[in-house]
Amino acid sequence: MSIKDNLIQIKESLPQNVTLVAVSKTKPLSDIQEAYDAGQRIFGENKVQEMTDKWELLPKDIEWHMIGHLQRNKVKYMASFVSLVHGVDSLRLLKEINKRAKQNDRIIPCLLQVHIAEEESKFGFDEKELMDLISSGTLDSLENIDIQGLMGMATFTENTQQIKKEFKSLTNLFNRIKTKLPGLKELSMGMSGDYDIAIGEGSTMVRLGSSIFGSRN
Repeated sequence: MSIKDNLIQIKESLPQNVTLVAVSKTKPLSDIQEAYDAGQRIFGENKVQEMTDKWELLPKDIEWHMIGHLQRNKVKYMASFVSLVHGVDSLRLLKEINKRAKQNDRIIPCLLQVHIAEEESKFGFDEKELMDLISSGTLDSLENIDIQGLMGMATFTENTQQIKKEFKSLTNLFNRIKTKLPGLKELSMGMSGDYDIAIGEGSTMVRLGSSIFGSRN
């Protein structure tokens, strides 16, 4: 199956309200161009340098999403063009994004990353930290950031009941937070291995790499 065929098949299977982020990390420009020619416009990268290099060389109507763990000292390199930051996992990072967005005369859309997996390695706010952040009023002072929703990654496991439970917990949290932040609209959860479950639990945005481009080398 070609990249184009994969994309067509996936897009036909996705509900209307679910956005597809094509995870293009480690993929060559030719693969991204092929997906672009097939109509895909949103691509996700997990390294700022790689994303910046690709942004410089590829069509300018591509929306670049930063989906990996983001270090504060790298924000300045992508602040002029990034379309959405998925993995905002600390107030210090939010403040840095706000500062760099202001320098570029932009408002940068962000998702707050929530730690829902049972693995220790995943980044993100826990529920209490998130609630404290929202009730503190600090977000109101960050005028160059637009918090559009939440992002979470489930445990890497074959146990679909556990994955379902973790996604459900994020959806419940999203619905509770929406009463305080009515502007929330995106719930980014689900990757190639578990996106069907994520969509069933209310995901509005899935991040798919291997099911579009084939497995990584």
